[in-house]
Amino acid sequence: MIMSDRKIIISTSDHRRLNDLLGNAFAAAIEPRSYLTALRAELQRAEVVRSEEMPADVVTMNSKVRLFHLHDNESDDYTLVYPELADISSNKLSVLAPIGTAILGYRIGDVITWQVPAGARELMIEELLYQPEREGALHL
Repeated sequence: MIMSDRKIIISTSDHRRLNDLLGNAFAAAIEPRSYLTALRAELQRAEVVRSEEMPADVVTMNSKVRLFHLHDNESDDYTLVYPELADISSNKLSVLAPIGTAILGYRIGDVITWQVPAGARELMIEELLYQPEREGALHL
């Protein structure tokens, strides 16, 4: 996964919960470790804001996002969730999955380059269909 040097934006509650997640036994069992390293790096450089101050166009935890695949001009919708709620058959994407880490904290219109076995893929955050902070569904 290749991300820009731009800071992501993350809520105080998501920042705290994700840091706690990285320190638990579930995260310790994840391989390859580079996925966790990428999330740690993102959290360390993130701009942390209160939930009620979150810009309405930022992908946060529990957001439903439409991703546009620049290589084939197709879109997919995903909900970014914590690992215990992940279910790719229901398009619930774990924040610990490489693409989940890649989209966290980025904005509508941002392009993310994601490494897959076949090479690099570029994804654009096309639309934010639901963001809990924007809808007033603040989580602690």
